[in-house]
Amino acid sequence: MSPASYLAAPPRVAVVNCTTLVTIRPMWDWLIYAALIVAVLAVLAALAFLAVRILRAWRDLKRLRRHVARELERLADRLERLTDSAERASDTSRLDERLDHLRGALARFAVLRGAVDEATSFLALVPRK
Repeated sequence: MSPASYLAAPPRVAVVNCTTLVTIRPMWDWLIYAALIVAVLAVLAALAFLAVRILRAWRDLKRLRRHVARELERLADRLERLTDSAERASDTSRLDERLDHLRGALARFAVLRGAVDEATSFLALVPRK
């Protein structure tokens, strides 16, 4: 080889460095694009998750309002029944009537109890085998 051929040929080190730089640069571009795509997908997934949580919270809030309204209505009904019971309990004429009825029943029970005691004492006198 002549010295002129060495001057005309491109240097081997520059070619190798040039091809490796050409190969590495597009590879880094693809990594950056892949990272951007992953980041965008992560943001979209987070937004979807947030939307699902917000919808669930809204449904729970509506359900809570419904249940609170139902429980307040039930409480109002119980309070109304309680006031009716209190009015009936404060009605002394009806209470006196029931008390007289109870006294009569107790008097009849005392008479029947005495009859049962008499019958059992009479049976004690009857001889047995």
